[in-house]
Amino acid sequence: MAEVLMPELGENITEGTVTQWFKSVGESATAGEALFEVSTDKVDAEVPSPLSGTVIEILASVGQTVAIGTVVAIVDSGSGGTAPGGPISAATPAPTAAAVSAEPAPARAPDVVAARAPAPALAPNPAPPTPASRAAVAVDARLVTSPVVRKLMNDLGPDAGLVTGTGPDGRITRKDAEKVAFAQGRSVVPRGRQAAGPSATPVVFAPPPAPAGSDFVAFNKIRRVTGERMVTSKAISPHVMTAVEVDYERIEGVRRAVQDRWKREEGFTLTYLPFVARALVQALGDFPHLNGSVVEGGIVLHEHIDLNIAVDINYEGLLAPVIRQVEDKRMGAIAREISDVASRARSNKLRPDDLSGGTFTISNSGPFGTFMVAPVINQPQVAILSTDGVTRKPVVVVDATGGESIAIHSVGMLVLSWDHRAFDGAYAAAFLRRLKDVLEHHDWEAEL
Repeated sequence: MAEVLMPELGENITEGTVTQWFKSVGESATAGEALFEVSTDKVDAEVPSPLSGTVIEILASVGQTVAIGTVVAIVDSGSGGTAPGGPISAATPAPTAAAVSAEPAPARAPDVVAARAPAPALAPNPAPPTPASRAAVAVDARLVTSPVVRKLMNDLGPDAGLVTGTGPDGRITRKDAEKVAFAQGRSVVPRGRQAAGPSATPVVFAPPPAPAGSDFVAFNKIRRVTGERMVTSKAISPHVMTAVEVDYERIEGVRRAVQDRWKREEGFTLTYLPFVARALVQALGDFPHLNGSVVEGGIVLHEHIDLNIAVDINYEGLLAPVIRQVEDKRMGAIAREISDVASRARSNKLRPDDLSGGTFTISNSGPFGTFMVAPVINQPQVAILSTDGVTRKPVVVVDATGGESIAIHSVGMLVLSWDHRAFDGAYAAAFLRRLKDVLEHHDWEAEL
């Protein structure tokens, strides 16, 4: 027999929530076959069985959050004893869309979850209960399987009877409980780690009772985690913004010349972003402190440039998958990898290690026509670059003899947010000047 452990799920991830079991006790599992599904701060993933055998015990029920390395199941491999080497960690999971098991394992009912009472209709402005009336309310424990929802129901006290389950078979979801809390004018503290910084306790403001016609939209997982990390980043790093205007006309000429063939052969449009990423490699080679991480007492300068590309997930949040060792790639290869990771991010097919280990981040708001965006640093990195909208505008052009004239060129802004602990303004400005020079004068035809 072998113990199956909650596997490593990515950098800085210490726990995962079991959302579904694909095998029940007594069923056989084949090595590599999906055994259970886990949800983390970054991705939802199917975890494959690390060996073939029969599932004889499930120790982590659906909805339970457990630490990495915790035993979640026991599989009998038929060898007649404990597997050599002790517990077996499940293999690196492949992400999948989040799912809820149709047959969740029963969870221990909390004090206020006892027997389901008919829930009255939710009034727009229910009167707040008096302290004396805050006694336990009868709610069917089978309808509350998530530890998070159980806590919310406990916090609601007698108002838990107002919650109507909208999940499968009438199960109560987190959103159901939070909707009642919002209507009662109560604060809702998001689950997750507290932000590091000067204050260890987050400040949560209780909203007033919701007026009739209001709706409550709970923050999704990505939104909650993003908020926590941005607050942490602002608390840790003294942010400074430096910007430069770039003339993209040389690049625009190359794009126009190859765009039709490129899209026909590659299946996607050649944007400005791969050009910026390729130019970034050259600029970081001359200014290595930008490709670093601040640690206690100094800065670590990374050997490779592992580039995070921020990807919008249908306005539901951002993910920043990593392209490894871009210093070894030409522009065409970088363009293909950007398209690949963006597509996999939007289709929920990223692996956990796709989101860890980056050394520099690009946030690309340009397709939306932005003029200037000051992004927040992706910790523990020391800088992040925003590529903003490129527009046609008049510029001064100087010819070989020094004569000046007005021409219409494609022009856009590059904005660098950087950590003042790592270097000073002159270093950041010189880096942007180098990046601008590469973008405007590099032989881009040779790159393709």
